[in-house]
Amino acid sequence: MDFDLLLREVRLPNSAPDAPAMDIGVSKGRIAAIAPQLGGAAAEVVQAGGRIVGPGFVETHIHLDKTCILDRCACEAQRFPHGAMERVSAVKPSFTVEDVTERASRTLEKCISHGCTRMRSHVEVDPKLGMRAIEGILEVKRRYAWAIDLEICVMPQEGLTNYPGTDELMVQALRNGATVVGAAPSYDSDPAAQIHRVFEMAREFDVDIDMHLDSGASADHLDLWLVCDLAEKFGYGGRVTIGHVSKLSTIPPAEVLKAAQRLKDAGVALTVLPATDLFLGGRHKDHNVPRSVADANALMDAGVLCNIASNNILNPFTPLGDGQMIRMANLYANIIQRGRDDEIAQIWEMSGGNGAKILRQEDFGVAVGGPADLVVLDAVSEIEAIRTVAPVLHVFKNGRRTVSRAPAVLHG
Repeated sequence: MDFDLLLREVRLPNSAPDAPAMDIGVSKGRIAAIAPQLGGAAAEVVQAGGRIVGPGFVETHIHLDKTCILDRCACEAQRFPHGAMERVSAVKPSFTVEDVTERASRTLEKCISHGCTRMRSHVEVDPKLGMRAIEGILEVKRRYAWAIDLEICVMPQEGLTNYPGTDELMVQALRNGATVVGAAPSYDSDPAAQIHRVFEMAREFDVDIDMHLDSGASADHLDLWLVCDLAEKFGYGGRVTIGHVSKLSTIPPAEVLKAAQRLKDAGVALTVLPATDLFLGGRHKDHNVPRSVADANALMDAGVLCNIASNNILNPFTPLGDGQMIRMANLYANIIQRGRDDEIAQIWEMSGGNGAKILRQEDFGVAVGGPADLVVLDAVSEIEAIRTVAPVLHVFKNGRRTVSRAPAVLHG
């Protein structure tokens, strides 16, 4: 059999240390064969040298519309309050469609270069911004369709029920390119009303929900209970994701398990955003500062679908970052103090497969018949890749090369 692409001597995820290296043959954008020492010719042959190959990484929670704005609104001058939302809000009137497109492209190219092949970007609308961010990200989606599948989640960052005109703009976005509806109820004067309204929009347009939820230093009140109730009431299990939920890091494990059971029963997934939650969390303290990141491993053990994502990059919410999912996985493992191989294996799933499930994309993984969205990392296993923040060497989208990076060479 002849192939369009042939990857020689790769290691597959979850394979035993003594398992033989495999070859992967790709034809017409899909994986046609996986076996040791495949025969046949290929238009392109890549010698992987025993390195790990995985499906492309999946980024489900990023804000491409407000990335790379530190030159306009620098980091806070004090620890508390951080005022990130207010400082971003002040510069949003300066956003143009072209400006959003240019900044988002810079960050998206970094994400692509680090092996991301599927993404959900949260994008704001409100009267001071209008549809400019949506239009800019739609253009980015068009330009980079050769390398990444990008879907848009429209959201009201500064409030919905308390910000006249925002509701109409969200509806307009859902009619013109947004395929997911988001929320940020903690910035609303009536958080419960915002949550109810977002569920109404989701049902009207038959779209999934992805909310920013329950960030804070105390779990005295959790909006996740209402979200779970509505997900069950409207049959939205498997179609709702909540992001951040740093309040779960403030309560004892037994209480976390109660929340986990509710999330599991309601079919509500959870996205942990380590960089932002670590950077913004614990600012009410000047010593013995808490980590402010929910333990997704514990939630997964309890049956909750969890993943990891980047959130903001190079803005006041998160002034650091490069769109590298492996780096985010490594950071999360350090914060949560998870280091066993089985725990790192869970974190690998949070970086890819679980994100695909949140996006409800079943066509995912390294398997015969599956899409040839493939990433080769400079490591021999997925465990080593996360432990060492291994660089991505090759990326393929539908069997077509999108990224090349040479391994480091030491010149003694």
